Amino acid sequence: MPFQNQAYTTLSPGVEGDFASSNPRATVLAGPGGLVAGPSGVYIGRFAWLSPEYLDADNAPTVLNSYGSGPVTGFVGRRGQGLITTYLADNGLLIPQGLQVAAYSEGDFWVRNSGSGQALVGQVCYAALASGLASFATGSSAASTASGSASSVAASTFSVTGSVLGNVLSVTAVGSGTIYPGATVSGTNIASGSMVSYQISGTAGGIGTYALNIGEQSAASTTVSGTYGTLTVGGTVTGIFVNGGLLAGTGVAAGTYVTAFITGAGGAGTYVVNNNTVVSSTSISATTNVATKFTAMSSGNAGELVKISSWPNG
Repeated sequence: MPFQNQAYTTLSPGVEGDFASSNPRATVLAGPGGLVAGPSGVYIGRFAWLSPEYLDADNAPTVLNSYGSGPVTGFVGRRGQGLITTYLADNGLLIPQGLQVAAYSEGDFWVRNSGSGQALVGQVCYAALASGLASFATGSSAASTASGSASSVAASTFSVTGSVLGNVLSVTAVGSGTIYPGATVSGTNIASGSMVSYQISGTAGGIGTYALNIGEQSAASTTVSGTYGTLTVGGTVTGIFVNGGLLAGTGVAAGTYVTAFITGAGGAGTYVVNNNTVVSSTSISATTNVATKFTAMSSGNAGELVKISSWPNG
């Protein structure tokens, strides 16, 4: 522990993730063995998303990550869940992989304003898709975006031999293409709408095991076809493209979002998207955060703590 090197005349109102009141709060519904932190762990004081990487005995997702797509699952409160894993560090907010997590769908909390502007009372709290960090904006449709002025989407496919048990696809041979998260798969006795969520083991994009988003399946070895889209970001690029970013642009199908990187690190490059529609070169944007049900109940500059609530009028 380092020696104290400064003193404050006013105490901090709280620590990020703390309850901001004694009002009722609700935890995210979890089944047997859930919820647990995902591969990169989960951070206290941030928003999080459920993932179907692993299903519980009730065939519900058990894994929680500090990144994702679509609406957030909940907020990770501060309940002594973190571990200080860095040698000689004096604090830590990370819950390591596999440890139990409590996430809240309702309540009043303190969160750090990670945006660039001041949070004002009544503004909507947004969660960054890549990190779960909070920022604030007026209105629920003020999501931040990245864009490429000359971007396109190409239809892509793969064909493999594999079987499905539960929500796990086991690939034994690759006929063509590469398997990516976000690809929709089909084959004899494979449930319609099955999508690759995560690679569990094996050669990247090839022979191995993959988690699907639908459980309770049983399919013997068969030809498995996969479809997805390849987004090429080009032209003048602003912002950073992230996994989970919802796309918009002329010809882009509603609900199309980024599911994996192929080349590039958020800028010009190629990305996997869940829809394999063809989009000619045009300006395409992608969201980088998503509105939550929480609103600011206090003011706070960038880096300061802000009180948020999911309840009407706090």
